[in-house]
Amino acid sequence: MSLVNAGVVVLDCAEPEKLAMFYKELLQARETDVTANLVQIRAADRLRLAFRRDANATPPSWPRPENSLQAHLDFLVEDLDAAERRVVELGGRPVEAKDAPGPYEERGCSDPAGHTFTLRRIPQAGPKQG
Repeated sequence: MSLVNAGVVVLDCAEPEKLAMFYKELLQARETDVTANLVQIRAADRLRLAFRRDANATPPSWPRPENSLQAHLDFLVEDLDAAERRVVELGGRPVEAKDAPGPYEERGCSDPAGHTFTLRRIPQAGPKQG
């Protein structure tokens, strides 16, 4: 038996109920624990996220250095365009980063409270080229 069985990523925010709803809808998750200051959700793939009330929470400023990332989440998706549209429908927004590298196989976004995350295309298994 392992000493630590599972972890939870916790995001501080002013309104945990609203932020939990954003991620609950985005990940098609369910609430597992709700208290006055914490809402926890679990996605179908067992990912657990929690949202803790902090009246003084300030959004990260990434890509500007002054408040940096604080936390960063990556979500694997098959269709970047559809996933980005869903983020916007739920109240999130795309984050434009200067000098984004590569062939845009990922997109930066932020949730309604300003926490950034990345939508990353699931690598397609295909025949090897060359």
